Formats: sequence, C-alpha cells, structure tokens
Amino acid sequence: MTTIEKDGADKINWSIAVVIIIGTFMAILDGTIVNVSLPKMMAVFGVPANQIQWVATAYMLALGVVMPMTGYLGDRYGYKRMYLFALGMFTLGSALCGASWSLASMVVARVIQAVGGGIMQPLGMAIIYQNYPRSRMGTVLGVWGISTMAAPAIGPTLGGYLVDYASWRLIFYINLPVGILNLFLAALILRETQKITGKNFDFVGIVTSTVGFLCLLLALSQGNEHGWGSPYIVSLLAVAFTSLTVLVVNELRHPEPVLDLRLFRNFTFTLSVVIGSIISIGMFGVVFLFPMFLQNVLGQSAMQTGLIMFPAALASGLVMPISGQIFDRYGARGIVVVGMAIVTFTTYMMSGFNALTPFSVMIGWLVLRGLGMGFSFMPVNTAGMNTVPPALVGRASALSNVVRQVAAAFGIAMFTTIMQHRQVFHYHNLAQNLNFKGDEGAALMAGVTHLAAGLGLSPAAAQGLGASLILQQVVKLSMVQAICDCFIVSTVMCLLATLCSLMLGGSRRRQQELVVTSRAPVVEM
Repeated sequence: MTTIEKDGADKINWSIAVVIIIGTFMAILDGTIVNVSLPKMMAVFGVPANQIQWVATAYMLALGVVMPMTGYLGDRYGYKRMYLFALGMFTLGSALCGASWSLASMVVARVIQAVGGGIMQPLGMAIIYQNYPRSRMGTVLGVWGISTMAAPAIGPTLGGYLVDYASWRLIFYINLPVGILNLFLAALILRETQKITGKNFDFVGIVTSTVGFLCLLLALSQGNEHGWGSPYIVSLLAVAFTSLTVLVVNELRHPEPVLDLRLFRNFTFTLSVVIGSIISIGMFGVVFLFPMFLQNVLGQSAMQTGLIMFPAALASGLVMPISGQIFDRYGARGIVVVGMAIVTFTTYMMSGFNALTPFSVMIGWLVLRGLGMGFSFMPVNTAGMNTVPPALVGRASALSNVVRQVAAAFGIAMFTTIMQHRQVFHYHNLAQNLNFKGDEGAALMAGVTHLAAGLGLSPAAAQGLGASLILQQVVKLSMVQAICDCFIVSTVMCLLATLCSLMLGGSRRRQQELVVTSRAPVVEM
C-alpha cells in the first residue's frame, strides 16, 4: 500500500518532495548548463564544432531512450531502489564528465549521466504521486515544478560564470556533493514500494522504443545540419517510423507493455499531454530563440543572457506554489486558461523586439510571460495525472515525459528550420531594397567611407568596407525579423493550447477515469 492509503490524511511531508526536487533540478540543469562550455571544450579537446555538439546531443538521446522504460523499471524493481540507482548513475556520470580527457570519454560520461537523469525525472513525479494525497497534489507539484522552470534559466548563468571565472570542469564537479547528499537523504527518507511483476517480458517494446526514439531524436537534432532531404536523415526517419509503428501495435496488444499506450484512452490525461507538449514546444522555442537574439544580434555574453532571463524563471517559480493551491481548490481549467492567455499575449509582444528595445522592456515582458507559464504548466500536468489509477502513475509519468521530450526536440528543430528559411527570405528582400545611389544610401556610404579614409584606407577599400558593414547590418536585421516570425508561430501554438485548455475539467473534484484495461498485477511482498 502507498503512504497515502496508509495515512489517509491530507498531510504533507515535505522531506520526500525535497529529495525529488533536488534530483530533478540536477537532471534538468545539466541539460542546459553544459552548452555554454562547449567552445571551451572545443579548444581543450581540439575538435571542431560539429563534433563537440555530441556532448549535448548524446545527453538528449540517452534521455529519450531511457525514459520510456522508467515506469516498468520502477514497478519491477521498486521505485526507491531505481531512484537510488539513477541518482548514483547521475553522480558517477558527473564525476566522469569532470575528469574527461577526450571527446570520446566526455560523450560516454554524458550518456552515463543522462541514463540517471532520464530515470530520475519521470520516476520523481511517480514517487510524489505515491506519497502525497491527490487533494493536495497541486500544491506539492507546484513546489516541485519550481525546479523544472528555474533550472533552464540558472544553467546558462551559472555555467557562464564558472567558465569565465573558474573552470569548465566545475560545471560537472558541483554535482558531486549535491548528489552524494541527495543519495543519503533518499536512502534515509524514501520508502520502498511493492514490486509488481509479470510473466510476459515486453522484449519487442523495449527494442522498438529504444531504436525508434533514438532515431527520431537523432533526426530531429541533426536535420538542419544535414538537410531534411538528405539520405542520412531520411533513413533515420524511416527507421524511426517503422520502429514506432511496431511499438504502437505491440504495446496495444501486449498484456504487460513497457510503455502503456492504453493510458491514452483516458481523455483528460491525453488532453493534458497534448497541451503540455504544445506548451513545451512554445517554451523551448523562446528558451532557444531569445538567447540567440541576445547573443548573436545584441552581442551579450552567455552569462549576461542568463541574467536577463533569470527574473522570468524566478517569477515562474514564485507563482507555481500559488497556482498549485488554486488548482487544489478550483480545478485546472480556469487557471490554465488565464495562464495560457498571458503566455500567448506576451509571446506575441515579443515578436516586436528589435535591437533598439530596452533590456528593461524585454525583462518586463519575459517576467509577465514567466508568470503565465507558472500558472499553466504544472496544473496541466497535474490535471492529467490526477485521473490515472494509483497502480499506473509510474507508467503515466514515463509516457508523458517521453512525449514532452520528443515535443521539445521537435520544437527546437522546427524553430531552427523556420528561422533559417525566414532569414534567407528577409535578407533577399532587404538586400534588393538597398539603394546606395539614393540620397540616404549615398549619405551613409559617404559617412562610412570618410571614417575608413581616416584610418588610412584607399577610396576603393573604404567603399568596400562601407558596403561590407552595411551588409552585416542587413544580416543582423534579417535575423531579428526571422526570430520575430518564430515568435509569431509560437504565439499561434500557445493560442492553440489555450483553446484546448477550455476542455479541461473545471471542477475541484478529482475524477477517477479507470479506463485502461490493464493486467492484474502480481505484487511481491
């Protein structure tokens, strides 16, 4: 029996949540903190940019491969045992990353680290559901959700500081004392769950999910680099489609599926996963595009970029517990609709950003957007998970995390493609409209030529330098317009999520939608 069933009270023991929050924060943080150290690793390991990207790509791929199996592993071996294993793997991987002597050793260490992180994230949510009453789940997940919002913003800031003022290896070594402490706390505080065993091992499900998600995420991460029509990417997508098709057919027929797709028969759970995926695409789109705008256009460093984005993450974290309490009292629909309306409006306003927009204005809109994210992101997840039977929360957590992981990868790939195409489009339009012979163009060229001549350049070289500087500004302006186009697309997706959230249940009363035809589990005592 779970702690909830034993106690039968709406009592919150925050010690368990603290253990899960620390683990979740570490796992998500390491997905973003490493990006700012990649240029330094290129110099240390002596490798080009296309190879160093595997440090980030390997982590993302390993997450996507291991996440589908977390529910099965938790049921089969016990959630506490698997959480301790995952935390140990993550801590060990962090130590190996910090001690890496080559790119190959770093990639292997990152895979080990991601195996732990990929298990911890969905397992952590399942453990929370097994140890807290669902009548207070909004409050608990609101506090837990702080880690999911704060980590992506803190990562670049902390990473930039360590790279600039200390050592890039500290990005990984700082996990060691925190990981060891959390291992001790988890062993002391968490309670082991009963093991659910079966007689039908889902070998086909494990193989097809591993191959399918590996190929899909690899294609999404490298599609823009190799070209979406290249034989390499097309082959990856073909293998992914075939494997995932076999996976779907097998999981719907297998008595003990490793990835329980029959959970999608639950309308509220399915709706929450759809909305959550759209939010993930929109959220990661801004997290991906806005730093590019600040660094490539405005020339800000990674650390400065993190400081500009940090207030928004802080705002999300502060309102998440409040949104959880509102969810517990009034249900999901109202607060999610309001939150998503704020996110939609602020994302649209971000489409008007340019190089002349003051940082204070940018931070203001980002903070308001962060408030909307805090009001909507966790209540959506909670609304769906609250309708899942207790015996299936581990499988449901794994399934929702896998879908959102794929959605985030798809969002980054989609926005990268849109940005590249729109930048080319805007560049050609702007370049065609340049008129160096007009009054304004002639005055501009004369000013630049005069400055260049003052540096001792010949008239021909001065004119060439002037034209080059103007074209550089055209490139930057076309990039700004392309990023703003992406924000428009993100606005449309957020609006779609807002409309979908109108179908969420508005009652405070928890629904039990036991619609999954599941096996009768064998419980090991």
